[in-house]
Amino acid sequence: MTYENVTLDPTANVYFDGACVSHTFFLADGTRKSAGVIFPSTLEFGTEAPEVMELHGGSCKVQLPGSEEWTTYAAGESFSVPGNSSFGIEVTETLSYVCHYG
Repeated sequence: MTYENVTLDPTANVYFDGACVSHTFFLADGTRKSAGVIFPSTLEFGTEAPEVMELHGGSCKVQLPGSEEWTTYAAGESFSVPGNSSFGIEVTETLSYVCHYG
């Protein structure tokens, strides 16, 4: 996937002592997205806006809000998380992603 005519925020978003690093970018229409990497770890993320995590490399297991089950996802797949919630993620192979908000 290629994004054209974007504005990149060069400041890195560093979470969990460097286990997750991303950069925010904006499309020409103002839509906000982020692209990043999560290194092998087990983390709990909170969301404000609804998110779609589009995976481009690696693999992970995700526990979505309201579920006790962990579902495996890999490159080429995506998962959705409601806003104002949280989800668990266990990264087993370094994960590259694009997060779509809204």
